[in-house]
Amino acid sequence: MAKNVKWEGVYPAVLTFFYDDGTLDLAMFKKNINFQVECGVQGIIIGGSLGESSTLTHEDRLTLLKCALETVGDKADIILNIAEGSTQNAITLAEKAEMYGADGLMLLPPMMYKPTDDEVVRFFADVAEATNLPILLYNNPVDYKILISIEMLSQLTIYPNIQAIKESTRDVSNVTRTKNAFGDRFKVLCGVDTIAMEELVMGADGWVAGLVDAFPKETVMIYQYVKEGKLDEARNLFRWFLPLLELDIDAQLVQNIKLAAVYTGIGTEVVRPPRQILEGSRRIEVIKIIDEAMKDRPVFE
Repeated sequence: MAKNVKWEGVYPAVLTFFYDDGTLDLAMFKKNINFQVECGVQGIIIGGSLGESSTLTHEDRLTLLKCALETVGDKADIILNIAEGSTQNAITLAEKAEMYGADGLMLLPPMMYKPTDDEVVRFFADVAEATNLPILLYNNPVDYKILISIEMLSQLTIYPNIQAIKESTRDVSNVTRTKNAFGDRFKVLCGVDTIAMEELVMGADGWVAGLVDAFPKETVMIYQYVKEGKLDEARNLFRWFLPLLELDIDAQLVQNIKLAAVYTGIGTEVVRPPRQILEGSRRIEVIKIIDEAMKDRPVFE
């Protein structure tokens, strides 16, 4: 039976690792997620944007899901991302995820074309009706051009397994707007690294993080400091972290964060085409950011 997902704490949008021939590198995947859990994350999200969702087949996702469940399933919430253009394909993957034993789903609006608000609401409702798994909706109008508005959310309150929203609008006030409208009906998780501290201070329940894939302890400590009211400690740590966190709001965020994970010993750089590893001046810039951060990296007891 699936866990009761709290949707609180840090949920890494985990990287997917590959061998040079493009096949899944499950050994490195296990190494990374084991370290995430050792550092105190609440759960992991498989096959998100950072997980190179656009290059993963359903078989890939389910292989990663099975691997994660076997590796850390007793210690963390295992969440599978669904990003589909077809309602039926989304339902099929949701049903398989439930059959495999996933603890929950992250669900994007229908992809490939810009649907109407009514189509988005119906899509979410149809998937919710097809599964018992708890669902985290992904609200990212900047990248996906679809806003999940307060009005749309209000139509989804009747589905008890739609429980949380990943807030990636880049508008910090949307945390307050959502809490004002719904109280604790929907948990709110920050989905943008560079404004995570601000959103946590304003009442976000969790953080779907990116740089956590390379720096899990630092990410978890910021969350814990804020929730414990240790804002000076959180502020100082966040100031150190910000140049790294800005690697998450770049078009090449996958390559950036994979390179950072190489430097911290829990990742490899290989990406699936059409992505290519960083080269030239951009590679030099990213390495400089990582090197400078590593020189002053905080030490926790």
